[in-house]
Amino acid sequence: MTKGLIYDIQGYSVHDGPGIRTTVFLKGCPLSCPWCHSPESQSFKPQVCFKKTACMGIDDCGKCLSACTTDAILRGDPPQGESTVALPARDRDLCDDCGECVESCPPKAFYVCGEEITVEHALERVLRDKIFYESSGGGVTLSGGEPLCQLDFSTEFLRACKESGLSTALDTTGFAPASSVRAIAPYVDLFLYDLKHLDDAEHRRATGVSNKRILENARLIASLGKKMQIRIPLIPLFSATEENVEATAAFCEELGGSVECVQLLPYHTLGVAKHERLQRKEKVFVADPLSDERAEKLAGAFKKKGINVIIH
Repeated sequence: MTKGLIYDIQGYSVHDGPGIRTTVFLKGCPLSCPWCHSPESQSFKPQVCFKKTACMGIDDCGKCLSACTTDAILRGDPPQGESTVALPARDRDLCDDCGECVESCPPKAFYVCGEEITVEHALERVLRDKIFYESSGGGVTLSGGEPLCQLDFSTEFLRACKESGLSTALDTTGFAPASSVRAIAPYVDLFLYDLKHLDDAEHRRATGVSNKRILENARLIASLGKKMQIRIPLIPLFSATEENVEATAAFCEELGGSVECVQLLPYHTLGVAKHERLQRKEKVFVADPLSDERAEKLAGAFKKKGINVIIH
């Protein structure tokens, strides 16, 4: 049985395609965007996370200290301005995500993000919500991470959804071999396609990968006659510039009628807490969100070309 590594299945989703949907989130992404609102999706392995608001504190519990087999868990300082209770700190260089701390933690402050699931199990789960799809014009969305990095699972799962009469959408960065796009395209009704930046050097600097394959695959999807919704994160100091937005609008115009709409996604800070739960050493990108006026101005580049644009 083909298995995939997921980190969440979210029912009643209304932002991942038309209608009411169930979104299956796969783990693992080849991009390393510092503003990522789902940093738990980046690693291709299960990870131990820590929710400090659930922790009883080292003095009142401390079972994680003795359970840790690598001495990665240390006595940390109290969270400033919140409590005088010392919480566990973790040395990520020593931690191997073995999960011993999870097993020992009474309040489940430590938990594992990521589990393997079979195609059959995933299909059974999404079919529970079929009545909502039928009443709203919704369906199933496969997201990530990057679903094309788990091609066998993603293809088999979407094929099974289509055979069950479900509408399907694929949320993708587009960073994958063209052969992967061709393999999965017959089972995708709608591509939710991320475009981070049109300039290759800027794209490499921020995400760690080139955008050339991404742009080529967008053209490929259009040539296959597939419908697309282009998603553009408006990140301060990166993509939220007139130059980039105008270049992106020109590219979307090139894709022609395959682009149903463009969704502008203003930067937000909802991912900061998730970064903290992973207790990673890497710093998360933090900036002031764009004003409504600024977002509307940037949307004008698409409106001028007659492209339907939505600000989320």
